Amino acid sequence: MAHKPRKDMIAETRAKLIAAGRKAFGEVGFADASMDSFTADVGLTRGALYHHFGDKKGLLEAVIVQMDAEMAERLRIRSAQAATRWEGFVQEGIGYIEMALEPEVRRIMFRDAPAVLGDPAAWPTANGCIEALKASLSELAAAGEIAPDTDFEAIARLVSGASTAAAQWIASTDAPQAAVQRASDAYRQLVEGLLYNRPAPQRRA
Repeated sequence: MAHKPRKDMIAETRAKLIAAGRKAFGEVGFADASMDSFTADVGLTRGALYHHFGDKKGLLEAVIVQMDAEMAERLRIRSAQAATRWEGFVQEGIGYIEMALEPEVRRIMFRDAPAVLGDPAAWPTANGCIEALKASLSELAAAGEIAPDTDFEAIARLVSGASTAAAQWIASTDAPQAAVQRASDAYRQLVEGLLYNRPAPQRRA
């Protein structure tokens, strides 16, 4: 039987470690996930983990990159299914907030990762998120939905920060379902301030 090319073996080993780490992090949390245990479950050693990711923190970063890509694709589909370009933009943010209800996402992405990796704005996935938001805002401006002189980067960072903070709140509260509804309503109210031709607020009598 022919041996697999080295690059395929490396990719396969990395994939096994990421899958094992993700399972452990999702089930018992980062702090309680035993490297010896989850590497042994897939027939590998702690040494393999050190070789490919440096340490358990490096593995968590790889898990976050994988999960972020999956979440982004789900949000892209959700946005594409919306009736209008604007509603698609809003639904991406609300969809992200709602993902905080999912056990794996809640524990890994919104609880453990900020504690271990620090500020989400500094994660390796952050720039991709900001660039995607900037592109969406640019498209909305071109379509006349928001002002053409909008500072796309500043707004993208503010919107990203708002949805991330909301998701972390939901992940830590004892009443997540109620928090999702409140956060989603507030997020919509917040971003509607960007609309170029939004109705003027009514004055009090």
